[in-house]
Amino acid sequence: MVVEDLEIPDPALSDERRWAAVLDRDSRFDGQFYYAVKTTGIYCRPSCPAKRPRRNHVSFHISPLAAERAGFRPCKRCRPHRVSPSLARASLISKACRLIEDSDDLPSLSSLAEAVGLSPHHFHRQFKAALGVTPRAYAAAHRNAQVRNALCRGASVTEALYEAGFNSSGRFYATAPEALGMSPSSFRAGGADEDITYTVAPCSLGSVLVAASRKGICAILLGDVPDELRGSLRRQFPQAKLFEGPADFASTAAAVVSLVDAPGASLDLPLDIRGTAFQRRVWEALQRIPAGTTATYSEIAAAIGAPRAVRAVAGACAANRLAVAIPCHRVVRSDGGLSGYRWGPARKRALLDKETKS
Repeated sequence: MVVEDLEIPDPALSDERRWAAVLDRDSRFDGQFYYAVKTTGIYCRPSCPAKRPRRNHVSFHISPLAAERAGFRPCKRCRPHRVSPSLARASLISKACRLIEDSDDLPSLSSLAEAVGLSPHHFHRQFKAALGVTPRAYAAAHRNAQVRNALCRGASVTEALYEAGFNSSGRFYATAPEALGMSPSSFRAGGADEDITYTVAPCSLGSVLVAASRKGICAILLGDVPDELRGSLRRQFPQAKLFEGPADFASTAAAVVSLVDAPGASLDLPLDIRGTAFQRRVWEALQRIPAGTTATYSEIAAAIGAPRAVRAVAGACAANRLAVAIPCHRVVRSDGGLSGYRWGPARKRALLDKETKS
């Protein structure tokens, strides 16, 4: 019996990338495509341990059903027509995530493991391998997200904490600046007690808005129209006090303009990075990509220990408000295509060209 497709095939995945996955027996691509061998009449998963065929004997298919309609039969070793072990594990981890999210208190490790039919040690290892964080860290991130959502809806800080399942406020307040990027009351007020200094300057890619809080640079926005950049900053900090930068802010702006002109250089200024725990992990991985090189969304997902979180990685890249300083322009599709970029694909190409020519 052929199982239904459990993942949406990536249309951007080239045959060259598929073949590389077959050569590497890369289980991250299981479910994304299947390969068939004309000389044997058999189709397999990319991770199949069978002897590698010759490239000219191989065809690629988006599903078991497509391969069987083309006249191929499933391999008896990797059983591609059945749910793969990786997808089965993903299903168990997904079930554990729902249990964590639906519980008022964090379930114990043993109760979570029992619910999905694994030993505590094995469950803990599988959970962290799949998501890159421990069950406890996942629960903390989920609660923090609930607090952010409640505060954005206008709930009081106390209401938000108890709605998210915190039995006391002390533990949350201890980690609030890292979780929210500011104090809970400041977050609820849209940054009302924050002073943000900014300026808009011309650069080789049009205009750049540079904004800084007391902690460091909190926004680097690229665009063509200065007023639109100012409006974008206001939407991100709706209640903060925004000030046009004084004369001594010019050196900060000049350093950022220099970075845009030479993106392979480093920015020796403090950054005020605000985001979820997952976004921060993605952004840290982006900062480790060497200038002049690129990485795919899949490679970033694997680097942070969450190989199936490709779409979430793309979302974190799109949420980056520190252009060039956090180099999301160095992330490309599996086929090398530029894909999306918050400030436009033309700027992404220009930044990559600057790096390769430097």
